[in-house]
Amino acid sequence: MKDLNYASQRRILIVTFLFVPIVLLCVFSFLPLGNMVYYSTLKWNGYSKNRLFVGFSNYIRLFSDPEYFSVFKVSLYYLAGSVLQLSLALLFATLLTFEMRAKNFFKGVLFFPYLLNGVAIAFIFLFFYKGDGTLDSILKAIGLGDLIQFWLRDVKIVNFSMVFTSIWRYIGFNFIVFLGAMQSIDKEIFEAADIDGANKWHKFIYIIMPSIKKIVELNLILAVTGAIQAFEIPYVMMHGANGTKTFVIQTVDTAFVNGKLGLASAMSVVLLIIIIIATIFQKQYFKHREGV
Repeated sequence: MKDLNYASQRRILIVTFLFVPIVLLCVFSFLPLGNMVYYSTLKWNGYSKNRLFVGFSNYIRLFSDPEYFSVFKVSLYYLAGSVLQLSLALLFATLLTFEMRAKNFFKGVLFFPYLLNGVAIAFIFLFFYKGDGTLDSILKAIGLGDLIQFWLRDVKIVNFSMVFTSIWRYIGFNFIVFLGAMQSIDKEIFEAADIDGANKWHKFIYIIMPSIKKIVELNLILAVTGAIQAFEIPYVMMHGANGTKTFVIQTVDTAFVNGKLGLASAMSVVLLIIIIIATIFQKQYFKHREGV
């Protein structure tokens, strides 16, 4: 009887604690998602009372016009930047795992940009890249004035400028996740490696990387999905001009500039499906690699 009462109380306690998170999840995630799917079947500008049900017409239009997907080529810049970002974060985390001077200072310097608001960072880098701005002044000061370019006006390099800004902002997140994973490794393993004469490279290859493999995979999944969803920095800095328009920026313009909320909702649904497929593909790939 006591066991039965304990089990009932335990179930009531679990349900009570889960009730609020589940309600919040439904209200702020599942309900908006359901509305978005519903809106994608409408021809609607988002504010008028005239809503015309068009079924899958928005999806047909989306897939029949290559213009809507051509902006995904911009995501390739952010995808390449994500690989560089993860590599740098892994490098800095590894260096700061070992003993070095002022390591806490460097941790703060690397993580600080992630604490800043994305809009603020965009405005900071607008001044950084502008003519005779911070970057040009630095290049002139170190005798590299010949390298000065139109950082935001030249179509050939503007996306590199956007990606550099994105790397500067998000590298701190990857860095702190890698560092936390590395510091959770038992120090006795490193001490044993020192006794065996292992250098830092051996420790990285044979101790650190196998221990944080799951974290590397997680960060890689987040980096890929983040590259597909790139929005804040290119939108604030360029509003999609000069070939910086991403799929998310195009979706926002379709909804609020062109007044085609139904089509924009269809684009959002497609983007969600692409992200889910990319995530599943990566997880299956990593699972296959582990099985090999």
